[in-house]
Amino acid sequence: MNTNRGTIAGFQLTHRTWTGESGTWSSAVAPDGRPGSALRLDLRLIADPAARERLVAAVMADRGLAQGGLTGLVPIADLIAAGNEVWLLTAEPAGPTLTDLLSVTPGVSRPDAGSVATVLTETAQTLLALHAAGLAHGALHPGTVVIAADGSALLSERGLAEALHGHPATPERDVTAWASLARGLAASWATASPEAAGLFERAAATAVTHGLAPARDVLLAGRDLLPSGFTTRDRLVKTLHQWSARDVPTQPRHPAPAAQGGGGDAGDEGDIVTLLHVPKAGESRAEDVIMRFGPGVPVETTAAQIWRAGRDQQQTELPSDRLPDRGAPARRRRNRTALASVILALMVVGILAVWLLRGSAPPLAVTGVEVTAPKKTQGCDTAVKITGVLTTNGSAGEIRYRWKRSDRKEPIDQAEQVAAGKTSHEVSLEWTVKGEGSFKGTASLQLLSPLPEGKKLQDKASFTYKCS
Repeated sequence: MNTNRGTIAGFQLTHRTWTGESGTWSSAVAPDGRPGSALRLDLRLIADPAARERLVAAVMADRGLAQGGLTGLVPIADLIAAGNEVWLLTAEPAGPTLTDLLSVTPGVSRPDAGSVATVLTETAQTLLALHAAGLAHGALHPGTVVIAADGSALLSERGLAEALHGHPATPERDVTAWASLARGLAASWATASPEAAGLFERAAATAVTHGLAPARDVLLAGRDLLPSGFTTRDRLVKTLHQWSARDVPTQPRHPAPAAQGGGGDAGDEGDIVTLLHVPKAGESRAEDVIMRFGPGVPVETTAAQIWRAGRDQQQTELPSDRLPDRGAPARRRRNRTALASVILALMVVGILAVWLLRGSAPPLAVTGVEVTAPKKTQGCDTAVKITGVLTTNGSAGEIRYRWKRSDRKEPIDQAEQVAAGKTSHEVSLEWTVKGEGSFKGTASLQLLSPLPEGKKLQDKASFTYKCS
């Protein structure tokens, strides 16, 4: 079957297309023969020149992150204008996405709980790096999480929704979306392991209440609940291969430039202009021309350096009121960007080191329990706070414990995550007493796990209530 649908800036478009947040994606082969993708942006979204400027800024930010060492985003090869169209070209495939793999396909095995942990941990790491750089994704959902050939999770279309729709992208929205992703994947891929499903639910709840970093730590601490060897991503890669073998070619909503004739050479695509570089003042005019791609012309996607507002404005220089400042402030911005890139690279390395070395850390152990209550007699209608302190060995993990009140039979079971580096963890019980009379209340705290072998750790404390 001939899967050639034409070329765009040297990228050979192949058989598969799908609808993304901002336009229509096509699988493609880059000029160097490696697989990639091409996103044809919705013409309605790029009609506003301001939206195009925001788009360029978002793509440039992504390229800066990649140069700084961040590997969690689908790498961008170029952003080009072809006539009145704008295309985003990626250096790696932007599919399949989680949406593809979540669909029930005959003959394709479903990933397991270990796959869920891999996807959630890697997407959390990428989002944390973005937020540290003052950026956000803005459209995180299964359709923008790409599974690479090695089973790693990459994010696509970062910042495009904000740029094209003008909707602010915030870290808070990313965190909420990540929690939703965690719950959705747990419901689809972790049904065979209730313990792992509970782990993902705790991670989602922690993200909403405390943020992504503690949620990631919940996943790391719960690795014993996951299938052995899950870090190799074997189950996810197996699903990926099965899905790829059964992938059915689709037809694009917006046809790409068609290939001509039996020879397979692409037709004249018109002027192809990269939008990712504007020449500095004083640069040679030889670098300030529009390059054409077509028969007999070498394919290089970084050939031209001008921004063009549309097909009807064939300009070779930017209007003077839109020329960026290239003086000292720009140099300072570049210096800050370089420093931020180094910090980002160190963050990513540190996070990966924590993930890889976690298995060598000693398991969490609790060595003591102490409970205290107010010594002063409590007055009318009082909320009494009982405090418990659990002494640990400083490792990360989950603590399960039980409160018992002397005024009721039902115990109160709770669980909390303990971060590494702290040798004590405080828990509390709020006991509300109302009405006239005298009352002595006793609260007991019992450790459920991790419990030292052959030992029982618990303590209790009492308070006095008097109201007349």
